[in-house]
Amino acid sequence: MNVMLKDGKLCVTSVFNTHNHGLSQRKSRFFRCNREVNESVRRVLDTNDEADIRMNKSFHALVTEAGGYENVPFGEKDCRNYINKARHLRLGKGGAQALFEYFRRMQNKNDDFFSLMELDDDDRLKSVFWADARSRGAYNYFGDVVTFDTTYLTNRYGMPFATFVGVNHHGQSILLGAGLISSEDTESFI
Repeated sequence: MNVMLKDGKLCVTSVFNTHNHGLSQRKSRFFRCNREVNESVRRVLDTNDEADIRMNKSFHALVTEAGGYENVPFGEKDCRNYINKARHLRLGKGGAQALFEYFRRMQNKNDDFFSLMELDDDDRLKSVFWADARSRGAYNYFGDVVTFDTTYLTNRYGMPFATFVGVNHHGQSILLGAGLISSEDTESFI
């Protein structure tokens, strides 16, 4: 393949198909368009997740039930992706309300405290963001470069903990805000 830069964009100028292979029917199930975690499998995954059954055990049980890997139209990673997308903060009765009231008390103490909570259709906490007065003040001075990091997981809820970090005039990292999100997909970040 030859590529050329034209008007600031990469354009393919020629393609050589001299070393190509036909598609394997057996392996076509691995293409994203052919992988599907259907509704009955999603129910099993949700139930097992709530019972704290590890994903590899859940997936192996699904494979055994289907009669082998070749009969399962999805992989373990697809199951993990589904659970990560579907997982919500399970705070128990009144937990989300307690968090909401805590944030309201913080806002009453200081007008510069900011929080935002997103609920799903069942009024369960889907994501939350907060920044205290010090963090917001620091953002005004040091917000020209901000990193967003979701590599931390909370053990109890399995939700990514997101940090917004800047750098002060001493070259030190400073926290500008934080949040919990139900999954690391595009919709969660917008």
